[in-house]
Amino acid sequence: MRIAVVKADHCQPRRCSYECQNFCPGVRTGEETVVVDEKTGRPRINEDLCSGCGICVRKCPLHAISVVNLPSELEGKCVHRYMPNGFALYGLPIPRKGSVIGLVGKNGMGKTTALQILSRVLRPNLGRTEGTTPQDLIEFFRGSELQAYFREIEKVRLIYKPQGVDAIPRIMGGTVKEVMERVDERGLAGELISELELEEALGRRLEELSGGELQRLAIAAAAAREGEVYYFDEPSSHLDVYQRLRSARVIRKLAEEGKAVMVVEHDLAALDYVCDGIHVVYGQLGVYGVVASPQGVRAGINSFLDGYLKAENVRFRREPIRFDVRPLLKQAGEGRKIFEYPNLKMVYPGFELEVSPGFLCSGEIVGVVGPNAIGKTTFVRMLAGELEPSEGRIERALTISHKPQYPERREGVDVRSYLLSVVGSFDELFEPEIAGPLDLSRLMDRRMEELSGGELQRVAIAGCLGRAADLYLLDEPSAYLDAEERLHVARVIRRVVEKRESCGLVVDHDILCIDMVSDRLLVFSGIPGKRGTARGPLDMRSGINIFLGQIGITFRRDPQTGRPRANKPGSALDREQRERGEYFYL
Repeated sequence: MRIAVVKADHCQPRRCSYECQNFCPGVRTGEETVVVDEKTGRPRINEDLCSGCGICVRKCPLHAISVVNLPSELEGKCVHRYMPNGFALYGLPIPRKGSVIGLVGKNGMGKTTALQILSRVLRPNLGRTEGTTPQDLIEFFRGSELQAYFREIEKVRLIYKPQGVDAIPRIMGGTVKEVMERVDERGLAGELISELELEEALGRRLEELSGGELQRLAIAAAAAREGEVYYFDEPSSHLDVYQRLRSARVIRKLAEEGKAVMVVEHDLAALDYVCDGIHVVYGQLGVYGVVASPQGVRAGINSFLDGYLKAENVRFRREPIRFDVRPLLKQAGEGRKIFEYPNLKMVYPGFELEVSPGFLCSGEIVGVVGPNAIGKTTFVRMLAGELEPSEGRIERALTISHKPQYPERREGVDVRSYLLSVVGSFDELFEPEIAGPLDLSRLMDRRMEELSGGELQRVAIAGCLGRAADLYLLDEPSAYLDAEERLHVARVIRRVVEKRESCGLVVDHDILCIDMVSDRLLVFSGIPGKRGTARGPLDMRSGINIFLGQIGITFRRDPQTGRPRANKPGSALDREQRERGEYFYL
């Protein structure tokens, strides 16, 4: 079975000469294998006539075409397809009463599409050009658990927390308090406001809220409504580790009350903590996605990291992802000192930050952890020279490369031109160690304003690491990235810093990324929005014990992959580690 996809966001007929049509062997023999749509000007590929030679794929200057041969087992199992030559989704996850089911996979594999279908936001077309009826869905899923789901779907109350919380102020008006009063069908508004720490935002209008506050409001509003099935699309986005833990507790409580809950999440530690089962979603970016059979949490996440599904006998990644368990006997910070900073103080109206003296060494990366609004970004901007501290002076007799928290989106500039303007020229490290692992080749000719959040983030990271520098400052490099991209980025940062014998400072909220990339930790604590203090840099054991002790959660390592796994609260291992004061490294 063959599928041909023309990506609408990549295809720009004005910037090409229709190489896909002109070089197609089928067209040259008189067949209408590739025709040009009169309305859009874009090519359409007839999959029945396509021979799968791949010439159009290689000739397209904008990398807009993909032709893929799919396993015959998927024939007749397409749940939804976006227009002819569009993305196709095969299979759906299965909600289960009293359980939290998670979806894990790369971006562009159809996870959000699956949630929209199950929550009635999107009606599946089963790969047909004509419309479908509810009876068609019942017939399509005959013999599976989803048949009963779609038979009762019109009678079941479904609650959906969307991925894009930034659009909420345009849809709903009023203050946080007014919104919660309108949606509070279960009488839990007060409890949810307290659990998700929304008290200070109650009187503020939605357009005044930050991304993290909007995310917590969306979770609270969904949990306050009465329903049988709840869907949460990326609930940890914009949240710090503390807030992710609190949100996970809210979501888990719904399942404990007998509700069916489904979550799409890229933070593997949060996914492990909140879920009872996992569906791995694999495929090819923007081309097709397949929802695999359900597995247990540990087995599902490990299958995703391995890149191999035993039940389906499918390998979707060449090499497995493994976490390096570095010995803690060698003290970090013993190398050649590259950068030192004194005691620093920054005072704003209503907020004060104090940082104790510290230093960074050659080949070393210091991870920065702590809650939102505690001063982490302010500290990074002080080191970068964008802010002058109220007290203390930073000597910057070195080259600094800074990736800000919110990447720059230049209008009218393609990615290649942007990177050249930032980096100057691409050295011998850029292609093999940065552009290749970050999968930038297909983005080079795209314009910056066309990029998604994750694509823009990867370009910003490449721009930061592409410059030869003594100190690299990266503020939240995992934001907008999927689980696999986050781990690739962590490895790229480590390799670049080690090969250039420079040093790095990485601010992030993903425990797995921090564990993979860091040699020491700088721990921020205090009262968010009012006062922040920084301790360290500390060795990993001391730093992680302080940090996780503040959160109130313990971690262990998975024996197969080495990844950090959150212990269930109150479990035997959780109690044992708390008694020993060892919250992670044993």
